[in-house]
Amino acid sequence: MTTISNEQTLKQKKIREAPHPFIILFVVVIVMAALTYLIPAGQYERVVTEDGRSVVVDGSYTTIDSKSAGFLDVFNAIHKGMVQSAPIIFFIFIVAGSFNLFRESRAIEGAFGSLSTKMKGKEMLLIPVIMLFFGFAGAGIGMFEEVLPFIMILVPIAIVMGFDSMVGAAMVIVGVSAGFTAAFMNPFTIGVAQGLADVPIFSGMGLRIVFWIVFMIVSIGYVMIYARKIKKDPTKSIMYEEDRKRNIDINAIEQDSITKTQVATLVVLGLTLIVLAVGVLKFGWFMTEIAALFLIMAIVMGLINRMNFNEITKSFVRGCEELVVGALVVGFAYGALVILNESNTIDTVLYGISNLVEELPSGLTAIGMYLMQTVLNVIVSSGSGQAALTMPIMAPLSDLLGVSRQTAVLAFQMGDGITNIITPTSGLILAALAMAKISYGKWVRWLWPLIVIQFVLGGVFITVAHLFFWPA
Repeated sequence: MTTISNEQTLKQKKIREAPHPFIILFVVVIVMAALTYLIPAGQYERVVTEDGRSVVVDGSYTTIDSKSAGFLDVFNAIHKGMVQSAPIIFFIFIVAGSFNLFRESRAIEGAFGSLSTKMKGKEMLLIPVIMLFFGFAGAGIGMFEEVLPFIMILVPIAIVMGFDSMVGAAMVIVGVSAGFTAAFMNPFTIGVAQGLADVPIFSGMGLRIVFWIVFMIVSIGYVMIYARKIKKDPTKSIMYEEDRKRNIDINAIEQDSITKTQVATLVVLGLTLIVLAVGVLKFGWFMTEIAALFLIMAIVMGLINRMNFNEITKSFVRGCEELVVGALVVGFAYGALVILNESNTIDTVLYGISNLVEELPSGLTAIGMYLMQTVLNVIVSSGSGQAALTMPIMAPLSDLLGVSRQTAVLAFQMGDGITNIITPTSGLILAALAMAKISYGKWVRWLWPLIVIQFVLGGVFITVAHLFFWPA
């Protein structure tokens, strides 16, 4: 009976397992290849603007001879996509490797340990402090899946402080997701998307910071309102029965105190972000300069933590290994664009979409881009992968529709981020809930009002940006 039960469990696990991102994107490549037999070839004229951007000329679309994709073209497209997206792929590798040295310094754990001991009796204040930290990490350095270990730390701490496991998980997941969504300097979403849209990297930061502040205030407020209710009456917790069964030893919760070395590591991180902002805004740094800055940061952090160069290198490689899938997803996504470009059908796609929405006000057009990106995020949950797949189409489309490319990037950013904490295909959510021992159903039931609020906020941000700050 046990053998049969184990076999059934394995079968159920296989059924529940989401398709690998490579599989999803390879299917997209195949679909694109099939569409080249149905979509006529065509092209727009393009001109180079004074700031060096290549833009399509409205009304210049003409049909040309078609060149449908063959069987071998499908497989050639993957390699060509990898080659064409190499600057982005290696940018992701360098950033990931560099930030792994920061993670392995355990500076975050030390900071949390000091906070939790100093804020006894002021437990409610701990929620905004922790969420702002994760929100800044998501907005500034693109932290997302890396927060998983902190679930194991903050869920028991939240329960001990008189909250529940939902609050513990939300401080981490909602905090980092809100920051990641409304990011102002995320190299994996904004950096990649702006590079693909031929927009200066991290431009528009001032307005994005305002959006980030609003997004964080709303998200923190939602968690705090629920936490205050649980603090007053624990029986109102959606996790009341489950949390009563947990066996948590207060003395067993490790609360590291921060060391001088960890403080120095955090200072280096802060200085790096300041230099990054100055370099981008004043000197027009692009991916090469930003990657170089991160490498310098990694070496300095390694030396501060008394690592020799072999240890620094091994830590860097471990960080690269963790993001192999995330980086190569960009190449797979580019493969789909290779098919469209080589068959001369990408401009036909642009022409068809622009005709569908040309009668709409441009404000609603920007919202349409937002809705499209939101739907795509369910299928392609990788931020950099979704940027690689959609921005080469959305950028010229925005030119045709009277929407600035900066607004198109914002539509991608919001559409990509908001559903990350509710979409089962997200790399974070199911693993985080399993660690917190929270069912997916209860998570969705607790979270959906915030998702609606965030989705409306995203639409407001896009409309405001388009109408008042980033006109075409």
